[in-house]
This record gives sequence, C-alpha cells and structure tokens, in this order.
Amino acid sequence: MALELRRMGLKVEQQVPINVYYGDDIVGVYYADLVVDDAVLVELKAAKTIDPAHEAQLLNYLRATPYEVGLLLNFGPKASFKRKGFDNHRKKTTTWQPKSSH
Repeated sequence: MALELRRMGLKVEQQVPINVYYGDDIVGVYYADLVVDDAVLVELKAAKTIDPAHEAQLLNYLRATPYEVGLLLNFGPKASFKRKGFDNHRKKTTTWQPKSSH
C-alpha cells in the first residue's frame, strides 16, 4: 500500500508513533499504520469484514491526534473501506498541539 501511494506522488510514513494523552499526561503510544501527506491516518486490516470495533478504534485515534481524517481499509475476502472524520475544533484535548507562548 505504501509503495503504491508513493508511486502516486504522495508522502507516506509507516508505523508512525503518536503519543496518547490523558489530560496532560502521556499514557501510551499508538503506532499508525500509515500517515499520508501529514493529513490522513490510515489503518489497514485483513479481516472477514470491517467490525464496528475497528471503526470505533479509528475514531478514537482521530480524537487523540491532530489528524482529522481517517481511512480504514480492509483487505479481507472482499475489500472494503470506511472513512471517518473528526474536526480538531470538536476535540476535548489538544495536548498534542504546541503550547501558546502568551
């Protein structure tokens, strides 16, 4: 997947570490399968079908990161995908953003 996206001229990073916060504290690290053009978080699956838990997982990743768009791609018996969005202005925490210097 990463190779093909790069052939299309897109910037692709693999296994990107993203800190997970609870308030101001880092409580873990999540590794995104792919981040495309510093804008889209991509989760890759190889399951029979896309499970609601996969969708919830992607939405939680969007809530906890600066990314607003996520794609869930399933390469199971029948390829399928889901697109999720979560605008940054709706997020309860922006700990991942640089602190303002006021």
